[in-house]
Parts: sequence; structure tokens; C-alpha cells
Amino acid sequence: MNEQPKRETFFGGCPHDCPDTCAMLYEVEDGQLVDVRGNKEHPMTRGGLCVKLKDFHEHHYNPDRVLYPLRRVGPKGSRQFERISWDEAITEIHTRWTDIIAQYGSQAILPYSYLGNEGLVQGLTCGDAFFNRLGTTVNEKTFCASGSSTAWLLTVGPTGGVDPESFVHSKYIVIWACNSISTNLHHWPFVLEAQKKGAKVVVIDSYRSRTAKAADWHIAPKPGTDGALAMGIIAAMIRGGYVDDDWVHAHTVAIPSLPQRALDFTPDYVEKVTGVSAEDVAQFAREFASVQPSVIRMGVALERHAGGGQTVRAVCAIPALAGSWRHVGGGLLQMPLWEFPIDWAKVSRPDYIRPCTRVVNNLQLGRALTGDMRLDPPVMGLFVYNTNPVSQAPESNRIVEGLSREDLFFVTAEHFVTDTAAYADIVLPATMAGEHDDMMFSWGHFYLTLNEKAIEPRGEAKSNAEIFRLLSKAFGFDDDPRFTMSDMELAEHYIQWDAPQMAGVDMDYFRRHGYFHLAVGTPDDRLPHADGNFPTPSGKVEFLVKGATNFVAPPFRMMYEDKQSGEDVDPLPGYLPPRESPATNRKLADQYPLNIISPKSHGFLNSCYANEPHKIRGQGEQFVLMNKADAKARSIRDGDPVRVYNDRGDFEGLARVSDDVNKGVIVATLGYWRSLNRSDGAVNCISSDEFASLGHAPTFSDNLVQVRRVN
Repeated sequence: MNEQPKRETFFGGCPHDCPDTCAMLYEVEDGQLVDVRGNKEHPMTRGGLCVKLKDFHEHHYNPDRVLYPLRRVGPKGSRQFERISWDEAITEIHTRWTDIIAQYGSQAILPYSYLGNEGLVQGLTCGDAFFNRLGTTVNEKTFCASGSSTAWLLTVGPTGGVDPESFVHSKYIVIWACNSISTNLHHWPFVLEAQKKGAKVVVIDSYRSRTAKAADWHIAPKPGTDGALAMGIIAAMIRGGYVDDDWVHAHTVAIPSLPQRALDFTPDYVEKVTGVSAEDVAQFAREFASVQPSVIRMGVALERHAGGGQTVRAVCAIPALAGSWRHVGGGLLQMPLWEFPIDWAKVSRPDYIRPCTRVVNNLQLGRALTGDMRLDPPVMGLFVYNTNPVSQAPESNRIVEGLSREDLFFVTAEHFVTDTAAYADIVLPATMAGEHDDMMFSWGHFYLTLNEKAIEPRGEAKSNAEIFRLLSKAFGFDDDPRFTMSDMELAEHYIQWDAPQMAGVDMDYFRRHGYFHLAVGTPDDRLPHADGNFPTPSGKVEFLVKGATNFVAPPFRMMYEDKQSGEDVDPLPGYLPPRESPATNRKLADQYPLNIISPKSHGFLNSCYANEPHKIRGQGEQFVLMNKADAKARSIRDGDPVRVYNDRGDFEGLARVSDDVNKGVIVATLGYWRSLNRSDGAVNCISSDEFASLGHAPTFSDNLVQVRRVN
């Protein structure tokens, strides 16, 4: 009788840049990954996987994967490579970087990364220690949530806020600038449970997303005007006498300064600026304050316009004025990551950064590579990992121009030859999640999740951590134990096990259970700020912040002895209008009259999976959602091919004519590969690389365009 194949199960944690951080189980037979499924025991993700992850095991065996080191043999962008050995690859990188350092200095090398992997070991900052030791330019990483986080820390401090599982106790739920069903799916069942028990669900978003369609009430402000809406709500709460005076006087800083500023936000002014009726603003203010527990789940899209930071500060004030923090399931949820006991200094080693080392932000890669930033020395060496900037970064045409430089030595660690990797001189094969060890923190819930190596890497793929161990050895950095630890040793090294949030658990606990809810209160009793106790200098909600300057919060940028300097921050929350809108830039709007919003796609995870035919079929071709009036004025019919453009670039897609978006606004989701689109372009060709008001956040929702039918 033939023996049945032995099946083994390993714990997994979704590696993607998503708040859900799903707990998974890897199923392995005879060394092959045969299934990846959700862990039904996990209280938050409950065994479900999203449409992106439901065939994650097959993703590991994609025939287009990069499995061996590659060297470019054709023109940049041609995707012509030859296979080389790891020894050849590391030797060439070492030789070329050594030559660059000798001629230009180490700051001529620029590392560039983001959250293509969200793990502590393989993720956002896994290469920082090596590059800081090498003395390269520091990479400031602010694609997402840096402005929101800066505003959050200024106002309420490093608190995790409301447990997302506590939303089952809420009676008035506001989802502001977040399409939960597409981008935070595992929070949605808790919202639905509350809704079934009678809670009202309100979605505030500039278009009718999947989540907005499932809400009891959809409020659609004009793009970039959420700050005016938030200040209008504050003013309406004060005018209507809906403020919880006892809680506010005991636990906030800025009375009477905030009410005085709110006087400027009259009903007529707010309606004119936002497009939201004065009656709706007043109704929202009354209901949010009187129906308790009331709670707001903020999405990162709130930061993505010129006044994004001020908008988040104003939104943070609303639950405080209502006294929502008194109740389980009341208050505000931004990102729970602030309560994870991670020693980021051990991860990134900012002590290695040399005084006066320059910083280049990842939103302005095009400027850095093309000379527009006027760097001295110029960027001569580039290492990209965990991100695909040609798809995800703004002003992507300028990035392509920079990557095309023959004098730029460009190395990337990747799974596929992406639109960015197409320009690389060396492509290094990186492992996928089932092929390496890691520990996953979360920016959407309070669980640490273990990811175990389930199978040997395919081909000659190596984990990010192993790649940096090889580079560290080549440069003689292995005198520091940090550069010789295994992946799992690094995971243990980064966690502050003696912190109260860990409640005495150790790695053996994770090997038995796979995950751990931080000891910060249970979803049924978490009341972090009923009596104040905010982790701010005053211990209160700080509407008024005197003497603050703009900064970027860790882990988006590590703080070090030089400190960060910046422009002064407005002491109070308020409204900063968008830079590009018909109301604020009439001259530009005469040429480009439409505001564009570029939310994440339902079927892709940023640009991940956007090269896989079955995922593209599920997501559909690049579309441009537009209002009937705007379409009629341009003789565009549903399904017509259209071109979206401004002075920065253009892309093409298929028109979807719908009332889901208001007149003057179009929607085109991001993540599509420009090389697979109708033309060599994608949505970030038209995006500005200017920063928002706080935290060097992006302005992806602060752009004007025109749309024309393609003949």
C-alpha cells in the first residue's frame, strides 16, 4: 500500500501592506506548498482571506517569478537579462558601490524601500542598519500614514485608540476616507454586527465606494475639503450645545481657543466649500454626540491633500468634544501600531547614521534621480526593495527618466520583473512569505502574528534579511552580531519581551499559538482614555499644541541626534485648502478642470498581483469613473477608451459613467502596471510629488486633470 503524503501545517501572517494582517496556515506536502488558508482560531481575521490572498500558495509557483540573480544585457527597460550566480551578483554590487564611494562618497548611494513586505524582519526598515553602517543617504519613507500619524501623535499621542473588535459595542460608526470592504475587509464584520444590533453606519468619502454603498448614510465632500467638513462639525457641535463639557474641561487642552477658531466655519461657508449641506452637517454633529458609543475609523486617505495633517487633527477633536472616549467602542481608531513593543532602534540602528547625512524622501525619487533636487553628490547607486515606485510613487514619468540613466547603477530585490525592475542592472530573487521566517506587527489590530518558514525557497531566492547578511559580509560588517543573526533570531531581537503589552509571553508561545493579542485590554473592556491618560505631555487631548515643528514619525523615519527641523505647525487644527482644485487654482482648472481620486484597487494589493492574468480579470481593466454630466460634456459613453492627462503625464482607461461620483470628480484606482495598460502609463503619472501639510505625506488626492475620449 502506498503511503499518503505527509502533510505539515505552519503558522503564517499575511505580509502585505494592509491593516488586516491576516493569520494564515501554510499546508505543506512533500516540501510543496499546497494550500494557504485563514486561521479560523484568530479572533480578528476569523479564517477569511481576501480576494488577493485566496490562492496565495499558487502565487509562490507563478511561472514568471524571478528565481535566480539576473544581470542586465539589453537597454534599460528592455527586460533583457542573463542569469548569474549569487557570488557574481554580490561581487559586482560590492565592486560598483566601492567605486562609487571612492569617487563620490557613500551618500551617492540611495536605498529605497516601503511595505511590499510588512514584517519586522523582511519589511519596511530591514535594510536600514546595513545602509546606515555603509553611510548612504537616508531614505525617508512616507508613502502612507506619515501625515496622519504626525497629526495623531501631536493630538492624542502614541495610543492605539479603539480596538477594532470593540466596534461591536458601538452605536454610531463613522468610516472616514476608508473603503473597508476593499482595504480593511476583516474589520467589516464587526461593523456589520453592530449595524445588525441597531448601530448607524456613516461613510464619509468623496465617491460612492463599495463600503459607502453598504452604509446607512453616505456623505461625499469635495476632494480635499474634509478639514472644512470636520471644522464645520466641530462648530455645529458647539452651536448646538452637544459638547460633553465635563469630559472636555477635564481631559483636553485648547478651550476656548478651538471654539473661537470654529466660529469661522459658518454653515454657509462649510456648505460652499465642501458641497455637504448645512442640514447634513448639523444632523451629523447632533447624532454623533448624542448616540453613544460613537466612534470614527480614520482612513489614511484623509492625509492625501495639501491640508491633510490639519484635517486629521480636526477629526481627532470630534470624539473628544463628544465625550466618546468614555465608552467601550467609543472614540477613534487610526493605527494600533503605536502600542506594539518593537525596538525600532534595534531594527534600523540610527546610531550608525553619520552627522549631517542627507535625507531623500521616497515620494520625490524622480527629483533625486533626474538632478532636479540638485544633490551633491548625485545619486549614482540605487537599491530598491519592497516597493515598485514606477507604479506606486508620484510623477512616475520622471522616475522612469531617472532610472533610464546609463550612469546609474541600479539594484533591486524582487519577485517579478516589475515596471521598476525592468530598468535594473542587477535583479536579486527575493523569497515570498511561505519561504522565510518573520514576525508581523499590524496597523489595523492588536495582534502580533508569527510567520514560519514552511518550504525551502524556490530556485535561488533569498530572504531580504539574508540578502543584507550577504552584503554585510562583503563589506566587512559581520563584526556586529546584528548582521549575522538568522531571520528568527532577528524577530526575537526586535521585540521588547519585558514590556507589559507582552504579559510575559515568549517565542515558544507563538510557536504553539501563532499569534498574541497585546495585553492592552480586551475588546469587551478596553477603555484606554475614559479618564484621559493620553500619552501626550499634558496627559490630555491636545487641540492646542504650542511650539511644535513639522516632523516625520518613526518608523517612517528614524529620529537621531541631529533631530529633524521643519516649519512651525499651526497651534490649532483647522482647514488648509487643496492646492489643485477649481476653487483654489482657477488658472490651472481652466486647463485641467477635474479633480482625480486614486484609491486602492479591490483586486490588487498596491501593485502586487497586477501582473497576474486571473487577478486582472477579476479587477478589470484600468477604469475611469466619471459623472454623467462630465461624460456628456466630453461626448464620452460608458465603456469608451479615454485619456486622463495633465502637465505631469497621462494614462488611458475605460470610462465608467456613473452617479457613484459627483460632477467635477473622477476616480481611477492605482496598482496597475503601466506596461500592461492600454498605453505606457498609469494613474501616478499625473500625481504631484509635493508634500502635504504634516509628516511629508503624499498628495495623491490633490491633482487636477482633463479627460478626453480616445478615437
